[in-house]
Amino acid sequence: MSFKAYRVDSVDGRVCGKIVSREIEDLPPGDVLIKAEYSSVNYKDALAATGAGKIMRSMPLTGGIDVAGSVVSSTDGRFKAGDPVLVTGYDLGVAHDGGYSRYVRVPAGWVVRRPEGIDAREAMAVGTAGFTAALSVLRLEQNGLKPENGPVVVTGATGGVGSLAVEFLGGLGYNVTAITGKADQVDFLKGLGAKQVLLRSEVEMGTRPLEKTLWAGAVDPVGGATLAWLTRTMMQHGSIASCGLTGGVELNTTVMPFILRGVNLLGIDSVLCPMATRIEVWRRLATDCRPKHWDSIIHAVTLEQLDGVFEKLMKGGATGRHIVELTD
Repeated sequence: MSFKAYRVDSVDGRVCGKIVSREIEDLPPGDVLIKAEYSSVNYKDALAATGAGKIMRSMPLTGGIDVAGSVVSSTDGRFKAGDPVLVTGYDLGVAHDGGYSRYVRVPAGWVVRRPEGIDAREAMAVGTAGFTAALSVLRLEQNGLKPENGPVVVTGATGGVGSLAVEFLGGLGYNVTAITGKADQVDFLKGLGAKQVLLRSEVEMGTRPLEKTLWAGAVDPVGGATLAWLTRTMMQHGSIASCGLTGGVELNTTVMPFILRGVNLLGIDSVLCPMATRIEVWRRLATDCRPKHWDSIIHAVTLEQLDGVFEKLMKGGATGRHIVELTD
C-alpha cells in the first residue's frame, strides 16, 4: 500500500523537501502504527524543512513534529486499533519520521490518547504551538498567576504560540495585552480575546535594570531584547513563561528583577514534557482551555502547499495556525 509523505533531504548542500511515495515497510520501528488525519505547521517545521535551522539530526527524514489520527495496530497494551491518538514533540520530525505522512509509526511512550471534546483537526490546530501555549499558562498558574493579579502580556501575538496564548488567557478571564509587529492584525487579536493590542514599534523598552511595573504574567515566544524588557517590567512576584526564540537567543538583563521583585523566569519545554503533565495539558485543551475561535485561527493546507507555508512563516507573514490535511 503506497501513500504520500513530505521528505526533507540535503541535495548538493541545500536542504529542501519533496513529496514522495512510501510503503508501510519504509516506516521506522515503533510500537504504534497510526493512520494520520492531520498534522500541523510550526515555526520549527519551517526551520527544519528550509535548512534555516539545524533541527533534523538525520536526513532524509519525513517532516512534521505533530500528528493526530487513529491507531491501526499496536504491540503495546495501552493502545488498540481505532483509538484516537496524537503525538507532539519527542523526536518526531527531528530524528524519527514525522507527521507529514498518511501513516506514522512511533514508540508507545510518545503517544497521547486524544481526550473527548477535541477531534483530530482541532488537536492539530493546537499542535505543538498550542500545546506550548497551554503549557505556558499551566506553568504560570502553578506559580501563582490568577486573573485578579493584574494584566498579562503575550508577545509575538499573531504567531502560532502567541495567538493561542491570547485565546487561552482571554477565555480564562485574564486581562490580556497582545504585542505584535502587524498593524493590520489588531482586530484579529481583539477577536481572540485581547483587551489591548500594542504595536512592537511603539513599545518603549527603556534601558534601566528596573522599569515601571506593568505585567503580572507573560507568555513570550520571542526572546532576545523582548524577554529582557519583560524581566524589567514585571510586577512583584510576576512570572514569565519563556517559550520561543523568534527574536533571538541572547538574553541581556540583570539579577535585579529576580532578587528585588521576585520575578520568576519559567522555561517551557514542550518537547520532553513529562507524560503526566502532557496528559493534563491536553485535558485542559479539551475543556476550559478549548479554543473558541477555530474558524479565525485554522488554515488548512495539503502536503503540496507546505513549501509556500514554510516560506510565509520564515518571512514572518503567517497568522493563526496552518494544519495539514492528510486524509484520502
